[in-house]
Formats: sequence, structure tokens, C-alpha cells
Amino acid sequence: MDNAGSKKRCCESVQEFFTSPKFLIYLGHGLSTWGDRMWNFAVAVFLVGLYGNSLLLTAVYGLVVAGSVLLLGAIIGDWVDKNPRLKVAQTSLVVQNFAVILCGILLMVVFQFKEQIAELYNGWVLTCCYILVISIANIANLASTAMSITIQRDWVVVVAGQDSSKLADMNATVRIIDQLTNILAPMLVGQIMAFGSNFIGCGFIAGWNLCSMCLEYGLLWKVYQKTPALALKAGKKEDDQELKQLNSLKDLESGKGPVEGSELMNETAVVKADCPKKTGCCYQITEPLRTIRDGWVAYYNQSIFFAGMSLSFLYMTVLGFDCITTGYAYTQGLNGSVLSLLMGASAVSGICGTVAFTWVRKKCGLIRTGFISGVVQLSCLMLCVASVFAPGSPFDLSVSPFQDIYSHLTGDSGTLPEADHPVSVLNIDDQGLLVNGSTALPAEELPPLQSYLSVSLLFAGVIAARIGLWSFDLTVTQLIQENVIESERGVINGVQNSMNYLLDLLHFIMVILAPNPEAFGLLVILSVSFVAMGHIMYFRFAFKSLGRRLFLCCSPEQKAQTLPDSPSSLPTIV
Repeated sequence: MDNAGSKKRCCESVQEFFTSPKFLIYLGHGLSTWGDRMWNFAVAVFLVGLYGNSLLLTAVYGLVVAGSVLLLGAIIGDWVDKNPRLKVAQTSLVVQNFAVILCGILLMVVFQFKEQIAELYNGWVLTCCYILVISIANIANLASTAMSITIQRDWVVVVAGQDSSKLADMNATVRIIDQLTNILAPMLVGQIMAFGSNFIGCGFIAGWNLCSMCLEYGLLWKVYQKTPALALKAGKKEDDQELKQLNSLKDLESGKGPVEGSELMNETAVVKADCPKKTGCCYQITEPLRTIRDGWVAYYNQSIFFAGMSLSFLYMTVLGFDCITTGYAYTQGLNGSVLSLLMGASAVSGICGTVAFTWVRKKCGLIRTGFISGVVQLSCLMLCVASVFAPGSPFDLSVSPFQDIYSHLTGDSGTLPEADHPVSVLNIDDQGLLVNGSTALPAEELPPLQSYLSVSLLFAGVIAARIGLWSFDLTVTQLIQENVIESERGVINGVQNSMNYLLDLLHFIMVILAPNPEAFGLLVILSVSFVAMGHIMYFRFAFKSLGRRLFLCCSPEQKAQTLPDSPSSLPTIV
């Protein structure tokens, strides 16, 4: 009887988990990110194929996406704050998926009838198709941004309730899902396009998004039904701040600090005050500008302002597995097989960072976890700095980083006179040959390097630093979740996304100004400098919050007796 009873309880526990709001959020997030990762990977390939194997359309698309989120991040967040949760989530989901489906169908038509379309009106119809594809894809990205703010920054907080440990576990699980889909989804759609065609790839992604949208819509409704608190949303900032102050007093009485402890907002319905609304034409026209201004002012006034800024500064780096670093690795003799293995190792390192976050947070507290993560990341990045001066490094300050731009503008061959060696700018011609200066070599037959020590140190540092990077990212994410009042969660996270995109844009501009491998070492040093500045900002925030107790790694029992200082003394705009 005991065995039968234990089996029954076990089955009930398993059933309860798989029907819980937490698991349904994981499942919906997995479906959503899988589709996002497939689309983000494929759209760059599609745009390259559309424009004769040129990166022009891809560059324009990247600029439009980054600029749109940079300008509209606060407006998107404000829309999330001012509307019911279910309406925001469902609207974002439908707009995002329909935009991807429409874009996929349009790409299928262009790929199938490109030659005929190119002959219409001297190619203007084809140009309009390019503009439509980029515009619709940008709408999909903006809707994806709203969806991310809604689910990851708001719904997760409400489902976690007042349990800070549960919130940390949910954030870590969501990030692990991101890591896995970031590798597996591009692999799947890449194989489909490799063995099929771009036309088949477009059709597969459009079909996936249609099916995924229906499943995600149902999952959102189930989570909403199982979590009554999602139906209650604060409407006034002042009333929400009163609730937050009451929570802070309760935290102080229970032995938790205002930042260290969980400050998740009580889901209490707040009736909006009836205030007269201005309806003038000029007022309505300038309302988006005021929303943007108010969003950035509110972001600056947050107690976690320096923590958010520190995360943004980490985006100003070439030390990641993006097209820039992989392109540099290719010029240094690494082939695609080695790069894929390195990317896999990077994903494993990132997952280790998310697991380490939950463990360190329980032992040392949330703020100290961020400090420890920053030290780990910076220590690992010292290997990257060492790679700049190691044997085999192409670093050479005698080669002007602006020479390649000048050569393209004047039509020169791209080689520097009076330099010890030609500039190794990576170009691929129409026959698939790697053009280096005036010499054409098969793309697979790069000249062997005398030493792989430099590039080995570089990727060792990048991979190891992912542990600290993802742990730090989760720390700042939870700090924002716990310390931003409910009525401002959307706009603050929208501005945070804008800051991230701004620093990401700056890092691309930095690469454009110094594109040759000889200057890559300078980019590495600048990247580590920005990461260091980011962690200095976080140290300022942490020291302001905890003081000298920052360096004392307390157990959960000791933390109840050691209250951190309030960060309310951080600078604010009056």
C-alpha cells in the first residue's frame, strides 16, 4: 500500500509540474525562441542571397533593427505598462508571427520569380520588395522585443510571486533555453536550406511560425487562467510606490534588505485616477517624444541605474561569437569545423554560468553574485589581452586602421605601401576565392600560421568569460525585476534594451573604422576596457548598496542579521 501511495503521489507531482504555470511558460518560451533563432539566422542568409551575395542588405537590416529599438524602446515599454497583460502578450505574439509569415511568403515569391521581377520598371519593383522585406522583418523584431519584455520581465515575476529563489531559478531556466535554441535552431534551418533551397527554408519557417503561434496562444491563455495575479495590474506610479514602501518595511522587519531581499510587487488592483486628458493636436503629436523623454528620465532615476548601465557596456565588445570574431578567426586559419566546436564549447560555458548563478546567489546573495561574476569575467578576458601580444598575433600598429576605408573610397587595390606586410582584408570574389590584397587563394587554403598561440588564447578567454558573463546578466536581470515598480517595468526594460542596442551599434561602428585583422588587437583592448568600465559601474552600485559588507560572503542566516544600506541615495533627476 505504501509503494502504491508513493507512486500515486509521484505521478501527481509530475502531473502538477507539467501543468504548472512555470512549466507552461518554459514551453511557450522554448517555442517562441526556437522560431526567433531560426528566423534571425535565416533572414541574414536570405538577404545575402537576394542581393547577389553582398552584405549590403544584411547591413541595412541590422542598422534598421538596432535604430528602431534604440528609438522606440521606451515607447514599446510604455505600451506594455499601460495595457492589460494578456492583451499585450497576445497582440505581440500575433503581430510577430504574422510578420514573419508574411515576410517568408514574400521572400518565397522573390526567390521564385526574381528574374521576372527584376525586369519590371527597371528593377524598381525588386527594390520595393527589398524595402518591404526589411520593413516587415523589423516589425517582427519590434513585436519580439515587446513579447520579451512582457514574458521575461513581467509575467515571470508575477508567476514567481514573493519567492526570490523561485524567480532566480526561473530566470536561469529561461536563459538555458535561450542557449540551447541559439545553437540547435540555426543548425536545423541551416540543414534544410543546405539540402533543399532558400525557397524551402522560407516555407518551413513560415509554416513553423503559423503552428507555433497557435500553440503559444493557447499556452498564454492557460498561464493567465492558472495565475489570477496576472489579471491585476497597477495603474498609478504613486500608488505603486506606496505598495513598494510597504513591502520594504516588511522586508526590514523580516531581516531582508531593500535590494538584497525579494521586492516583488503585490498584485493589488489599483484603480486609475480620473484625470482630464489633453486632446490638442500639438499635444498628441509630441506625446511619443514625451514618452521617450519620460522613459529615459525614469531609467536614470532608478536605484539600479548603474547596474543596468553596467550590463549595457558589456555589449560594446568584439569578444563574442558573432560574425566579427568568427570572421577574424577565419583569417587566422581556423576552419568551419573548429569554429563550430568552439561555439558549442561557448554554449556549454554559458549554461555553466547560469547554473553557477543560482548556486552562488544562494550562498552569497544577489548583489555579491554580480560582483563575483564581474571578477570572473574580467579575469578570463585577460587571456584575450594576452593574445594580442602572443606569438602569431597579426597586431601591428604601423598599419593604419583607416587605410581600408580610404582604399575603397579611392578605388585603390587595398595594400599599404611601405608596410611590412599587406593588409589582410577578407574578401570573397564571385568564384568563391579568398582575395588577400592582389592574390586570390581558394577559400579553404589559407596560408598556415607560424603559431596558433594567439588565436588559442583569444578563444580560451572568450569561452571561459561566458561563465561570468551569463551569471552577471542574470544578476542584473533579477535586480531590475525586483527593484523596479510594477507600473514602470515595461518602460524601464524598454530603455534598457535601447541602451543595449546603442552600445551594440557603437561596437559595429568601431569595427567599421578598423576592419583589418592587424587592428583587431586594438579592438580587443578597447572591448576589455568597456567591459571593465561596466563592472566598475556595477561595483559602485554594489558598494553603495552594501558598503564594506560587499566583501563579506554571508550565509543566508547571517544575511538576516546584516542589513544592506538602501540604494536610495543614488543620484536622481528632480
